[in-house]
Amino acid sequence: MKILQLIFLVLLISSCSKTKNPDEPKIYRFSESIVVDGLTRTYTVNLPPDYYDHDSYSLVLAFHGGGGDAVQFESTSRLSEKANSSKFIVVYPNGVKSDGPLKAQTWNAGGCCDYAVQQNINDVKFVSMLIDKLTTSFKINSKKVYATGHSNGGMLSYRLACELSNKIAAIAPNGCTMVVTQPCSALRAVSVLHMHSVNDSRVPYTGGEGAGVVDAYLPPLDSVLNVWSLKNSCNVQAQVLTNNAQFLHSKWSDCNQNTSIEYYLTQDGGHGWPGGLPGGANSDIPSTYINANDLLWAFFQKYQLP
Repeated sequence: MKILQLIFLVLLISSCSKTKNPDEPKIYRFSESIVVDGLTRTYTVNLPPDYYDHDSYSLVLAFHGGGGDAVQFESTSRLSEKANSSKFIVVYPNGVKSDGPLKAQTWNAGGCCDYAVQQNINDVKFVSMLIDKLTTSFKINSKKVYATGHSNGGMLSYRLACELSNKIAAIAPNGCTMVVTQPCSALRAVSVLHMHSVNDSRVPYTGGEGAGVVDAYLPPLDSVLNVWSLKNSCNVQAQVLTNNAQFLHSKWSDCNQNTSIEYYLTQDGGHGWPGGLPGGANSDIPSTYINANDLLWAFFQKYQLP
C-alpha cells in the first residue's frame, strides 16, 4: 500500500511540474535556428499579440534583399506592425553569409545572387524544412502559408512558387524578377502579386542589366507574368484596373484553381519596399503611392492551398 502511495505521489509531482504557469511571461518575438545540409540557418519569428488566445494563424515568410538580413528587413518593411494589427504570424529567414569581408547575405534564386548561387546553397530545401518546423511548432494553418520578399528575396519567392507550390499558397514579390534556371515546375496554379517601380534601376521592370547586379540577366516583368499566366491558364489577360499618375494596376484572372495575378507598377519610389523605409543609408526612397503590406495581406487572404 505504501509503495502505491509513493508511486502516486511521484506521478502527481511530475504532472504538476509540466503544468504551465499562467503567470509565466508570454514571448512574441524571438530568434531560432535549424540545421540544413550542415549549415545553421537562422530566422526571426514574430507572433501577433493575440497568439495565445486562438488556435489557427496564417504564416507569411518574408525574405530580405541581397545584403540585408532578417532584422533589417523587419525594421524597414514594417511588416511586423501589419502582422500584429491584422493578426498573422510573420517569419523573417536569413540568407547565407558570404565569405567576403562584408559577409553579405543572399539567396539562391536560380540565376542570382552572388555567394548563395556560387555555393549552390539549397534555399528551397531550407524553406521547405522551415515550413515543416514552423507548422509543427506554432499554431499555423498549413493551407495558409505565403511568401513575400524584396529584390533577391522576391526572386526567391518566385523560385519557391515553382518548386514548393504544394506548401506555399501565394506569393507577393517586390522589386525583383524571376531568375530560375530550370523550367518552372509548379505542381499547381499559384497566385502572384508583383509590386515594382518604374524608377527601379537595380532591377529594371523592362529587364536587362541591373545597376550593381553582377553576372545576371534580368528578364522583363511582362515576360515573367505572361509565363505565370500560361502556367495558371488565365483566360483574362492583363486587364488594366487603374492607370493614373500614381500607378498602373493590372490583373490576370479567370485562372485555374481560382488563382489570379496582379501587378502594381508605381510612378514614384525606386528599389525599395513600398510604404516602408529605405533599406540603408544609400538606398532608394520607397514608393508612397502604394503600401506593400496592405496590398499583400489583402491579396493573401483570398487564397489557400486546396
